[in-house]
Amino acid sequence: MHKLTIDIVSDVSCPWCIIGYQALKKALENKATELTASIEWHPFELNPNMPQEGQEINEHLGQKYGINEQQIQQNREVIRQRGLSVGYEFGNRGGGRIYNTFDAHRLLHWAAEQGKQTELKLAFFDLYFKEAGNPSDHEQLLAKVKETGLDEQTATNILNGDQYAVEVRQKQQHYQALGISSVPAVIVNNKHLISGGQPVDVFERALLNISQQEA
Repeated sequence: MHKLTIDIVSDVSCPWCIIGYQALKKALENKATELTASIEWHPFELNPNMPQEGQEINEHLGQKYGINEQQIQQNREVIRQRGLSVGYEFGNRGGGRIYNTFDAHRLLHWAAEQGKQTELKLAFFDLYFKEAGNPSDHEQLLAKVKETGLDEQTATNILNGDQYAVEVRQKQQHYQALGISSVPAVIVNNKHLISGGQPVDVFERALLNISQQEA
Protein backbone atom coordinates (compact mmCIF):
# COMPACT_ATOMS: atom_id res chain seq x y z
CA MET A 1 0.00 0.00 0.00
CA HIS A 2 1.48 3.34 -1.08
CA LYS A 3 0.75 6.46 0.95
CA LEU A 4 0.64 9.68 -1.09
CA THR A 5 0.70 13.27 0.09
CA ILE A 6 -1.66 15.40 -1.99
CA ASP A 7 -1.76 19.21 -1.89
CA ILE A 8 -4.60 20.89 -3.77
CA VAL A 9 -4.31 24.58 -4.66
CA SER A 10 -7.80 25.89 -5.35
CA ASP A 11 -10.53 28.48 -4.83
CA VAL A 12 -14.02 27.85 -3.46
CA SER A 13 -15.60 29.66 -6.42
CA CYS A 14 -13.78 27.57 -9.04
CA PRO A 15 -16.10 24.96 -10.62
CA TRP A 16 -13.21 22.90 -12.03
CA CYS A 17 -11.80 22.63 -8.50
CA ILE A 18 -14.80 20.72 -7.17
CA ILE A 19 -14.97 18.65 -10.41
CA GLY A 20 -11.27 17.82 -10.03
CA TYR A 21 -11.64 16.90 -6.37
CA GLN A 22 -14.61 14.62 -7.06
CA ALA A 23 -12.62 12.86 -9.80
CA LEU A 24 -9.56 12.55 -7.56
CA LYS A 25 -11.70 11.12 -4.75
CA LYS A 26 -13.22 8.54 -7.12
CA ALA A 27 -9.76 7.61 -8.42
CA LEU A 28 -8.54 7.04 -4.85
CA GLU A 29 -11.65 4.97 -4.07
CA ASN A 30 -11.13 2.87 -7.21
CA LYS A 31 -7.49 2.20 -6.29
CA ALA A 32 -8.06 1.88 -2.54
CA THR A 33 -6.32 -1.51 -2.42
CA GLU A 34 -3.12 0.03 -3.82
CA LEU A 35 -3.15 3.67 -2.70
CA THR A 36 -4.00 5.83 0.25
CA ALA A 37 -3.57 9.60 0.48
CA SER A 38 -3.62 12.54 2.84
CA ILE A 39 -5.11 15.70 1.32
CA GLU A 40 -4.44 19.32 2.24
CA TRP A 41 -5.99 22.38 0.58
CA HIS A 42 -4.13 25.60 -0.17
CA PRO A 43 -5.44 29.06 -1.07
CA PHE A 44 -5.76 30.58 -4.51
CA GLU A 45 -7.95 33.59 -5.29
CA LEU A 46 -9.42 33.74 -8.77
CA ASN A 47 -10.40 37.35 -8.11
CA PRO A 48 -8.22 38.82 -5.35
CA ASN A 49 -9.29 42.40 -6.13
CA MET A 50 -13.02 41.69 -6.17
CA PRO A 51 -14.88 44.23 -3.98
CA GLN A 52 -17.16 43.15 -1.13
CA GLU A 53 -20.38 43.42 -3.16
CA GLY A 54 -19.00 41.16 -5.91
CA GLN A 55 -19.84 41.41 -9.61
CA GLU A 56 -22.55 39.95 -11.83
CA ILE A 57 -21.08 36.68 -13.07
CA ASN A 58 -21.77 36.92 -16.81
CA GLU A 59 -20.45 40.48 -16.91
CA HIS A 60 -17.36 39.34 -15.02
CA LEU A 61 -16.68 36.35 -17.30
CA GLY A 62 -17.14 38.51 -20.40
CA GLN A 63 -14.64 41.08 -19.14
CA LYS A 64 -12.09 38.60 -17.82
CA TYR A 65 -12.07 36.10 -20.70
CA GLY A 66 -13.50 38.14 -23.59
CA ILE A 67 -16.30 35.65 -24.23
CA ASN A 68 -19.90 36.34 -25.19
CA GLU A 69 -23.18 35.20 -23.62
CA GLN A 70 -23.47 32.16 -25.89
CA GLN A 71 -19.94 30.98 -25.08
CA ILE A 72 -20.61 31.49 -21.36
CA GLN A 73 -23.74 29.29 -21.62
CA GLN A 74 -21.82 26.61 -23.55
CA ASN A 75 -19.04 26.59 -20.94
CA ARG A 76 -21.61 26.38 -18.16
CA GLU A 77 -23.26 23.36 -19.77
CA VAL A 78 -19.88 21.60 -20.18
CA ILE A 79 -19.19 22.23 -16.49
CA ARG A 80 -22.65 21.00 -15.50
CA GLN A 81 -22.20 17.75 -17.45
CA ARG A 82 -18.68 17.15 -16.13
CA GLY A 83 -19.97 17.73 -12.61
CA LEU A 84 -22.72 15.14 -13.09
CA SER A 85 -20.17 12.65 -14.46
CA VAL A 86 -18.35 12.71 -11.10
CA GLY A 87 -21.43 12.91 -8.90
CA TYR A 88 -21.62 16.66 -8.31
CA GLU A 89 -24.77 18.52 -9.24
CA PHE A 90 -24.26 22.24 -9.75
CA GLY A 91 -27.22 24.41 -8.78
CA ASN A 92 -28.81 26.81 -11.23
CA ARG A 93 -25.96 29.24 -11.80
CA GLY A 94 -27.37 30.81 -14.95
CA GLY A 95 -26.69 34.13 -13.27
CA GLY A 96 -25.63 35.21 -9.83
CA ARG A 97 -22.49 36.94 -8.69
CA ILE A 98 -18.80 36.24 -8.24
CA TYR A 99 -17.27 37.24 -4.89
CA ASN A 100 -14.06 37.76 -3.00
CA THR A 101 -13.05 34.55 -1.18
CA PHE A 102 -10.20 35.68 1.09
CA ASP A 103 -12.12 35.24 4.36
CA ALA A 104 -13.17 31.75 3.32
CA HIS A 105 -9.48 30.91 2.86
CA ARG A 106 -8.65 32.24 6.33
CA LEU A 107 -11.27 29.94 7.83
CA LEU A 108 -9.95 27.00 5.78
CA HIS A 109 -6.45 27.61 7.16
CA TRP A 110 -7.90 27.41 10.68
CA ALA A 111 -10.01 24.33 9.82
CA ALA A 112 -6.83 22.49 8.78
CA GLU A 113 -5.54 22.92 12.36
CA GLN A 114 -8.82 21.44 13.61
CA GLY A 115 -8.65 18.41 11.28
CA LYS A 116 -11.79 19.45 9.39
CA GLN A 117 -10.42 21.28 6.38
CA THR A 118 -11.86 19.06 3.65
CA GLU A 119 -15.30 19.06 5.30
CA LEU A 120 -15.35 22.87 5.44
CA LYS A 121 -13.98 23.21 1.90
CA LEU A 122 -16.75 20.99 0.54
CA ALA A 123 -19.33 22.96 2.53
CA PHE A 124 -18.03 26.20 0.97
CA PHE A 125 -18.21 24.67 -2.53
CA ASP A 126 -21.84 23.75 -1.82
CA LEU A 127 -22.58 27.22 -0.47
CA TYR A 128 -21.44 28.80 -3.71
CA PHE A 129 -22.38 26.23 -6.34
CA LYS A 130 -25.49 24.52 -4.95
CA GLU A 131 -27.02 27.32 -2.87
CA ALA A 132 -25.95 30.39 -4.92
CA GLY A 133 -24.51 31.73 -1.67
CA ASN A 134 -21.94 34.42 -1.02
CA PRO A 135 -18.57 33.12 0.27
CA SER A 136 -17.57 36.62 1.41
CA ASP A 137 -20.63 36.99 3.67
CA HIS A 138 -19.66 36.26 7.28
CA GLU A 139 -23.07 34.96 8.33
CA GLN A 140 -23.16 32.48 5.47
CA LEU A 141 -19.60 31.34 6.20
CA LEU A 142 -20.42 30.89 9.90
CA ALA A 143 -23.50 28.80 9.05
CA LYS A 144 -21.19 26.40 7.19
CA VAL A 145 -18.70 26.42 10.07
CA LYS A 146 -21.51 25.37 12.43
CA GLU A 147 -22.77 22.74 9.95
CA THR A 148 -19.25 21.26 9.81
CA GLY A 149 -19.08 20.95 13.60
CA LEU A 150 -16.41 23.61 14.09
CA ASP A 151 -16.57 26.23 16.83
CA GLU A 152 -18.66 29.17 15.69
CA GLN A 153 -17.34 31.65 18.26
CA THR A 154 -13.71 31.00 17.30
CA ALA A 155 -14.63 31.44 13.64
CA THR A 156 -16.45 34.70 14.44
CA ASN A 157 -13.33 36.02 16.19
CA ILE A 158 -11.20 35.06 13.17
CA LEU A 159 -13.55 36.83 10.75
CA ASN A 160 -13.80 39.94 12.91
CA GLY A 161 -10.01 40.29 13.05
CA ASP A 162 -7.16 39.62 10.65
CA GLN A 163 -6.07 36.25 12.03
CA TYR A 164 -4.45 33.96 9.41
CA ALA A 165 -4.34 36.76 6.81
CA VAL A 166 -0.53 36.71 6.74
CA GLU A 167 -0.39 32.91 6.54
CA VAL A 168 -2.88 32.80 3.67
CA ARG A 169 -1.00 35.50 1.74
CA GLN A 170 2.29 33.66 2.28
CA LYS A 171 0.82 30.41 0.99
CA GLN A 172 -0.62 32.16 -2.05
CA GLN A 173 2.77 33.73 -2.80
CA HIS A 174 4.51 30.39 -2.28
CA TYR A 175 2.42 28.62 -4.93
CA GLN A 176 2.54 31.58 -7.31
CA ALA A 177 6.34 31.51 -7.01
CA LEU A 178 6.21 27.84 -8.02
CA GLY A 179 4.48 28.95 -11.23
CA ILE A 180 0.89 28.03 -10.40
CA SER A 181 -1.36 30.55 -12.13
CA SER A 182 -4.51 28.49 -12.66
CA VAL A 183 -6.45 26.01 -10.53
CA PRO A 184 -7.01 23.32 -9.54
CA ALA A 185 -3.38 22.36 -9.17
CA VAL A 186 -2.94 18.93 -7.59
CA ILE A 187 0.58 18.36 -6.29
CA VAL A 188 1.51 14.79 -5.37
CA ASN A 189 4.39 14.09 -2.96
CA ASN A 190 5.58 17.69 -3.29
CA LYS A 191 6.87 17.26 -6.83
CA HIS A 192 4.34 15.88 -9.33
CA LEU A 193 1.80 18.36 -10.72
CA ILE A 194 -1.58 17.35 -12.14
CA SER A 195 -3.26 20.46 -13.57
CA GLY A 196 -6.96 21.07 -14.05
CA GLY A 197 -10.16 19.15 -13.39
CA GLN A 198 -8.99 15.92 -15.00
CA PRO A 199 -11.22 12.86 -15.54
CA VAL A 200 -11.10 9.95 -13.08
CA ASP A 201 -9.00 7.68 -15.31
CA VAL A 202 -6.34 10.38 -15.76
CA PHE A 203 -5.99 10.70 -11.98
CA GLU A 204 -5.88 6.91 -11.58
CA ARG A 205 -3.04 6.52 -14.10
CA ALA A 206 -1.08 9.48 -12.74
CA LEU A 207 -1.36 8.37 -9.10
CA LEU A 208 -0.37 4.77 -9.91
CA ASN A 209 2.59 5.95 -12.02
CA ILE A 210 3.80 8.21 -9.23
CA SER A 211 3.48 5.49 -6.58
CA GLN A 212 5.34 2.99 -8.80
CA GLN A 213 8.12 5.48 -9.57
CA GLU A 214 8.65 6.13 -5.89
CA ALA A 215 8.28 2.52 -4.69
